[in-house]
Amino acid sequence: MIYLKSFHFPSRDEDEDFFNVHSKNFSAKNFRTCYTSQYPFGMFRERGLPDEFEFRDITVFCGNNGSGKSTILNVIADKLNLKRNAPFNRSDFFEDYVGLCRCKTEKTLPLDSSIITSDDVFDRVLDIRRINDGIDSKRNDLLREWIESNSEDADARLHGIDDYDRWKKVKDARNRKMSQSQYIRSRLMRNVAERSNGESALSLFVDAIADNALYLLDEPENSLSPSNQLELKYFLEDCVRNHGCQFIVSTHSPFLLSLKGARIYDIDSVPVITSKWTELECVKVYKDFFDENSYKF
Repeated sequence: MIYLKSFHFPSRDEDEDFFNVHSKNFSAKNFRTCYTSQYPFGMFRERGLPDEFEFRDITVFCGNNGSGKSTILNVIADKLNLKRNAPFNRSDFFEDYVGLCRCKTEKTLPLDSSIITSDDVFDRVLDIRRINDGIDSKRNDLLREWIESNSEDADARLHGIDDYDRWKKVKDARNRKMSQSQYIRSRLMRNVAERSNGESALSLFVDAIADNALYLLDEPENSLSPSNQLELKYFLEDCVRNHGCQFIVSTHSPFLLSLKGARIYDIDSVPVITSKWTELECVKVYKDFFDENSYKF
């Protein structure tokens, strides 16, 4: 399903003329940013962007670090007012730049449509670590509690109503004749630390992507092992084939570049062109490396 059909970024002339045409309206803004940046103005001025980016069920922007592929996704997300969690870098002129952009969409975008960035993945991993830290601390408390409840002088340390809750736990542990591990498991949630960082990152996409919506994925391969990148590729293809999703992805992962049926824009090329994934420079680097070392396999 195609929800976003095409997107127009400001042409070179529109980019260059903006400050001349509108200078009187935001001289103060210009003054505030004279020592910083008018980003994203000027970023693509010499890059030869197509008049319109046209989208398929899966569209991929491929480029090296600093090529602007993340900026492209942020501009599109801002123009479409997509849901997002992680903040992103923007200057005082970001809204002015977005205002020059044009797009063709279905009448209304699905409400679940959103942008998911590598920062979201990182935050997910950190959240799980925080949960695990709390679980580990609670596990230690329960261990001490079990030891106390099974000591001979446990009853002697009970002092009336103030210790009622602890007294109940002591009696419960004794009456049910729980082992140490049984006692802890019965009172402690499963530690999600059994998942690796990569599995936790992969679970973010599974949890966040619903049926029938548009999703922008900014370098989703971050924190994913090659095998998990391949799992993500198959998952995205299934979401398109069976669940009515559209994806626009920025990446230089050869696994995601091989997404079935994807239209790939080579952002490193000047002018920007569409390419087969096997023709991209970042993929050729991998191929050349393995070819040169094939004798070792």
